[in-house]
Amino acid sequence: MTNHVLTEKQQHLLVVRLNRLDRKNALTHDMYTAMGDALVQAEEDADIRCVLFAGSDDCFTAGNDLSDFAKGLPGAFEETPVGRFLMLLATASKPVAASVNGPAVGIGTTMLLHCDFVCAGTNTRFQMPFANLGLCPEGGSSLLLPTWIGRVRAAELLMLGGTFSADDANRLGLINRVCEPVETEATARQFCQQIISQAPAAIRATKALLNRVPKDELLDTLKTEGALFAERLKSPEAAEAFKAFMEKRTPDYSSFS
Repeated sequence: MTNHVLTEKQQHLLVVRLNRLDRKNALTHDMYTAMGDALVQAEEDADIRCVLFAGSDDCFTAGNDLSDFAKGLPGAFEETPVGRFLMLLATASKPVAASVNGPAVGIGTTMLLHCDFVCAGTNTRFQMPFANLGLCPEGGSSLLLPTWIGRVRAAELLMLGGTFSADDANRLGLINRVCEPVETEATARQFCQQIISQAPAAIRATKALLNRVPKDELLDTLKTEGALFAERLKSPEAAEAFKAFMEKRTPDYSSFS
C-alpha cells in the first residue's frame, strides 16, 4: 500500500489518512487503490465498526492529480481505481466519517456525500470545479446534490464550480459540524466512538435503510457519470484546461462551441 495513504486500526476504528501533503494530497490512481483496499478491509474485518477518512489540520485533498488523470481512464469506470473506490464507498455497510480541513476539491467534496458523519474546519474550502476543467460531475453528485439541496443550488455549485465554506456546507446540510481546524479530527473521532459504542448490527441495518431508496439509481448514476467523465478527459476542452493548469493561466474556451 502506498505511503501516501496510511491506515491504522484503533479499537474498532479504521483510520484512513491521506499523506501526500507536498502535493496537497492530490489523489493518484495508486492512492485510490489504497483507499479502496481500506474499505474492503473494513468490510471483511468484523472487528472494525467504523471508518474515518482524514488529512491534516491544513489539507484534506486538492482533488485528482491532473497529471495522472490526463492520461485517461481506460476500461469500464467501475473497474478503474477511482471507480472502484467510489462504488465501494457508496455501498459500504459500515458507517464512514470524515475529518476535513483546508482544500476539499472535486472528489474531496463529492466523496463526502457518501459519508455518514462529516466534520469540517473553519479553514475548509469546498469546491467542485468539474465544468471549469472541461469535465462533468462525478461521485453521484449530479443525483445527490439536486435531491438534497435543490436543483438551482446544485447547478450553481456544479456549473460555476466556485468555492464554498464550512458554514455554507453546514447551512446546506452537507456536513455535521464546523470546528476549529485543530479540533476537527477529535470531533470526528467523537462521532466514531459514539457509533462504535452502539449495537453494530443495528447501526448497519439503519445505514442500509437510509441508503435503500436511492441505491440502485445511485449506482447507475455513478457508472453514467464515470463513463462521461472518461470521455471528457479526452476532450479538447479538458486538454485546454489541463494545459492552462500547467501553465498557471486561466483556460480559454472562447473558440469552443
